[in-house]
Amino acid sequence: MTSVTSTSLQELIDRADARALAAAGLACLDRCLPLLAPDGADVLRPVWAAVARGDGDAWGEAVAKARVELADAGAGEGAAPVRAMLVGAPDDWTEAALRDWTRSCSEAALALHAGLDANGAGPLHAGELQRQQAVLEAAAHGPTGLRRARDLSTEGGRVLRAVVSRRARTA
Repeated sequence: MTSVTSTSLQELIDRADARALAAAGLACLDRCLPLLAPDGADVLRPVWAAVARGDGDAWGEAVAKARVELADAGAGEGAAPVRAMLVGAPDDWTEAALRDWTRSCSEAALALHAGLDANGAGPLHAGELQRQQAVLEAAAHGPTGLRRARDLSTEGGRVLRAVVSRRARTA
């Protein structure tokens, strides 16, 4: 992992089970989705549902459907790394594949937030790091923790949309 990722986040990813890893990677994608598709939040609902059920088959189908639905989305600032998160989502529900993807999503999300932060690694980046840790901690509690993970993801998406909107108005 890169230097922008904390040791405690690395440890949380290393200890996470498949469901927590899927939730963490998906939450990173979900929070960054406004950079690719500002109105695309509903596209990931079936993927979240598959995570909640711990259903690997539904996961693969939902990820494939999301890729198709977002294939023509976004070309603006930050769209390419978000698209890479989506394309990189593993079709297979295995801890190894999900762990690699989650690490990649974590790094990409932190880099995107640092890039949008007025001070580099400032409050936007710090907030993303805190959300990633909180999502992994919540998701470790199984299906009941996924609600909290989703709420954190929604909150982070709102913050990012506000930042992008503010930048567009001042550009």
